[in-house]
Amino acid sequence: MKLSKPIALAFLFVVCFACENNDLVSEDSLTELKAKDPIYMDLGNTMRTIKVKNKTNGLSKSANSSNASKSYDVELLKVEYITIGDGGEMGNIIFFKDLGNKMLGDDFVPGFSLDGTNNISYSVDDSRPSDDLNILQTHNAINRAMNTWNDITCSDIGLFERPNSGNSGWVAKYFSDLRIEDEDGNPIPVFVDEDGNALDFGGSYDYFADVNHVGWMDASFFDILAPGGSTFILGATFTLTFPGTDFDNNGKPDVAFREIYYNDNFPWNDGNHYDVETIALHEAGHGLSQGHFGKAFLSRNNKVHFAPRAVMNASYSGIQTTIDKTDMAGHCSNWSSWFNN
Repeated sequence: MKLSKPIALAFLFVVCFACENNDLVSEDSLTELKAKDPIYMDLGNTMRTIKVKNKTNGLSKSANSSNASKSYDVELLKVEYITIGDGGEMGNIIFFKDLGNKMLGDDFVPGFSLDGTNNISYSVDDSRPSDDLNILQTHNAINRAMNTWNDITCSDIGLFERPNSGNSGWVAKYFSDLRIEDEDGNPIPVFVDEDGNALDFGGSYDYFADVNHVGWMDASFFDILAPGGSTFILGATFTLTFPGTDFDNNGKPDVAFREIYYNDNFPWNDGNHYDVETIALHEAGHGLSQGHFGKAFLSRNNKVHFAPRAVMNASYSGIQTTIDKTDMAGHCSNWSSWFNN
């Protein structure tokens, strides 16, 4: 039987699409999921600049960079999160600061790192472990993910691990400390549990590394980001910037550091569903300035399919521990011209 050209092309699309996702589905069983617009979360007068303590040499091109301990102003810009995908809830981005153009990019700047080097540093906080895996398993899985990004040959970011003494997390501390005033001028907590008690996520304003894997947080932390967020957000990467700076004159906010949080409300695995290395690889992609990528489709059995399937898809679609061409192109675009000597 000879197929007409339109039918043949449609058939080819379905076959190729199914092969990409390792699951044969018919074209008419898929519904395209439209990407949601970025969210702007207005923190009102609680949005403020905080000083972060830095125990290293500080910005390598700043004045008096030889000081062993300094403080720098940083502020919360945005968070990007990945979802479980089942049921059609897709990952998204939330902006905490209105820049006018909410799609404006942000990036690290060579020579202006809080660790005083042109290399990109990362840390892993083992003081907030997963309920399902031991510390060695999660730490090693995160290390494998970071090494996978570092092994891409188009860039020379010199990725290295800095020790983390525990209780890290600017964002955890920030959300714990957020307060507003009642009509009598008394401070009240912004985020409370069902009994009205202030939520305390711990953390500190100390700087650790450029990309920080802060650990596993309980459900209430992710419910702050979206209604019921604890039921569909697997991980989230927060971007902290130097306020009002543009060191390299590229029109983008200058990143101070990023923090990655994992949702302990899910059953985590090492090499199975939900795989730590896979999610860490995705979140580290955000940590290295990549956004979400790919069109998403929902099948009749509520399974999400992506075209193309990539590490930086907005939702989890199974184990992915290698960097393929789509993710590599995004990384190389960001980092191929990185100044490192």
